[in-house]
Amino acid sequence: MKNKWILAVAGVFILIVVLMIMWLRPKQPAALNEAAQAPVSAETVEMQNNEPAISTTQITPTNADTNKGAFVTGLENLPQSLRDTDVDGEIIIDGNKQLVVTEGLRRLFDYFLSASGEEDESAIIARVEAYITSHTPQPAASQAVEIFHQYIDYLKALGSLEKKYGGLQMQATQEGEIDLSLIAQRNQDMSKLRHQFFSNETIKAFFTEEDQLNDYTVAMLEIEENEGLNAEQKQAQKDAYISRLPDSTTKQRLKQKNDFTSLIAQTDALKAKGATPEELYAMRAKIVGEPAAQRLATLDIQEADFDNRFTQYQQNKQALIAKAGSEEKAQPQIQALEKQLFNDAEQKRLTGYAALKQAQQREQQAE
Repeated sequence: MKNKWILAVAGVFILIVVLMIMWLRPKQPAALNEAAQAPVSAETVEMQNNEPAISTTQITPTNADTNKGAFVTGLENLPQSLRDTDVDGEIIIDGNKQLVVTEGLRRLFDYFLSASGEEDESAIIARVEAYITSHTPQPAASQAVEIFHQYIDYLKALGSLEKKYGGLQMQATQEGEIDLSLIAQRNQDMSKLRHQFFSNETIKAFFTEEDQLNDYTVAMLEIEENEGLNAEQKQAQKDAYISRLPDSTTKQRLKQKNDFTSLIAQTDALKAKGATPEELYAMRAKIVGEPAAQRLATLDIQEADFDNRFTQYQQNKQALIAKAGSEEKAQPQIQALEKQLFNDAEQKRLTGYAALKQAQQREQQAE
């Protein structure tokens, strides 16, 4: 079970790496509006995303000069994956129209870079430059464009770095190990790489949240691999790690993740010991609060009822197959049985639930 947990967490770490390489765009794009002209403190350059396309000619980019002439706002003839979406990210300027670098600027870059493969690099660069300059006053526009080119160069260099470390870590993971020293070295090299391309201000704005997630993953691995700690001590150390983090949305998400992981582990442990519903409720209320504990208790009752009906279904199904001579011949009776015991939504769960029960039986037999 320990190795399974370690491999699962390793998967999370590798996923973070893959997301960073692939430049996936954020899940919840935020609309941006037209740039405000009055100089105010921490002024946000707001952008319009629903502007009509100025050019109706299909863009087939071949070089940077051609592409520069193809865009005015950067929103003309968007790639298929970006159509009918809001531009994600932000460009913020101060009262002197100087750029204020934020994580939202990186999200803006990633939004357009997510079309890599649909457009070539020169088209994307021209599109982003047009978008920035058409929505942002100077000198902030030039500053944002400069950082965008730094970001492009950084991502190219990062690809080589991740290819090296990704292969080494994947090999270790496949062997059932996590090389924490390798992860630490990778993080050091990545930090050095960032300083080759960005100022300290940009590094802090672009990568603080990402680094917190990476540090959290490594810390959880170190705690889990500590054989001198029992389950309760490990959980206490995980809770303490999160409590020391500065208040932020990242901390809130990590706390929720940690609470959920703890909830699952303790629920499984208590159920294995034959805990009563009252004991389960008390444990859950302590971790996620009484309203959530009550919902989980209701869910337990529903799941127990479903499991009983599933057991009955499996027994009757086997009897029907034996009587008919084959599962194919018994299909009409099996379908009638499913409708008798389950509603439409529950019927869709049957195949997956059967596979889950088989996996649990194999695991019990292996133990």
